[in-house]
Formats: sequence, C-alpha cells, structure tokens
Amino acid sequence: MIKYIKKKINRLFASKKVMKIFYYSHKIFGEKKIGNINFDFSKKKNRIQILQEIIDFKNYKSYLEIGTFKNEVFNKIKCEKKVGVDPVMGGTVRDTSDNFFFNNSEKFDIIFIDGLHEYHQVKKDIENSINSLNEEGIILIHDCLPINYYAQAVPRCVYEWNGDVWRAFVEVRTKDNLDSFCCYADEGIGVIKKRKNTNKLLTNFTDFSKIKYNYFFYNYKELMNLKEFNKILEII
Repeated sequence: MIKYIKKKINRLFASKKVMKIFYYSHKIFGEKKIGNINFDFSKKKNRIQILQEIIDFKNYKSYLEIGTFKNEVFNKIKCEKKVGVDPVMGGTVRDTSDNFFFNNSEKFDIIFIDGLHEYHQVKKDIENSINSLNEEGIILIHDCLPINYYAQAVPRCVYEWNGDVWRAFVEVRTKDNLDSFCCYADEGIGVIKKRKNTNKLLTNFTDFSKIKYNYFFYNYKELMNLKEFNKILEII
C-alpha cells in the first residue's frame, strides 16, 4: 500500500497539469528569466559510458547507485558487485537513500547519485556516500549543469529537469578534504574524491540553498570547476 501511494504521489508531481501550475508560479514569483546557458552535450560521452570507463580504468569492484528509477543506467553498468537503491522502482534495494545509508555497513568503490534532485537531499546523499566510500573510491553526481532557471527550479516545473543539484555541488567545492570537479557531459556530472582539495572554491556563502541561479549563470565555470572527461581521467 505504501509503495502504491508513493507511486501515485510521484506521478502527481510529474504530471503536466501540476508542473504547469509550478511553472507559472516560478514565472511570477521566481527569478527573472535570463535566458539559456549554451551547454552542448550532443558530442559528449553519456553517463553510462563515463561510469563504465572509470570502473574499467580504476578496476573498481563495487558500484552503488542512488536513484535507479527504470534501471536505464543500473542495468547497463558492468561491475562485480552492484547495489541500486530507489524507494519506488528499479535497483536491488526498495527503500529511501536515508534509510539505506542508516542501515548500511558496506563500502563501495564508486557511487553514482541520481536520486531526488533537490539541494537538501543531494547534500545528505553526498555526505552519506562519503562515509560509505572506499579510500580510493569516487562519487559521481548527475544533473549538475542546468541550462536555465526553470530546469533547476524547485518545485519541478518542466519535464527536462535537473533540480538544484548544483547548489549541493558548489558547497562541496568549498571543502578542504574533498577534491571536486564537474565533467562537461550529460547534463553535468559532479566528481568527488576524498583527498585534499586542489582547487578550493573561496566564497562568502553560508547558506548554499539560497544562492541565486543568476549567480550560477554568470559564474558556473568557476563554481563548478568544469573539466572535459579526458581531463577527469587524468586527474583521478
């Protein structure tokens, strides 16, 4: 019954009518439209290719995916041990990421975060993933490069939606003990390693949930530490 209710709620908030209401709410009360960032991912590797290349390159043995949905990524990843977590469908564990991490005692070589695309949840997923990561492991986070205001607005108001994942990643960029880069591919893929930050973001922000998209629009290269995938492979 609980699973059924969750599915109904998810479908409701992803419905065209509800998103249309949120769209006009954002249009009236949100930031003023400032256009699109000219991201072009058409000739870049997709997240499946990137994940698999890193797994093969580093000879990783264990893979955790947060937010499997219909297994578009999970089923195509080849790794000795795979765990996928989603409260609604897909993967191997039917639960929230919060509950999974609370009960988890395993460590993973590579963790892919693609769950609820909202700052507070992404921040928790990152913090929990760090505690569940092997020392030489790596965390990847999808949807870090929203093309415009509506693509990142919360609540969701458009079908192609990244959410404000970028805010959580910007916060990571300020940490001394986490090295972080954003791969310029497939909607932006944040990369985190547990080691000294080689390019720490210096900022006066104290509440990262309040950063305006307007600021991201004009400063995303510095904020995200943007790199091409071949450079990411060299770095890791």
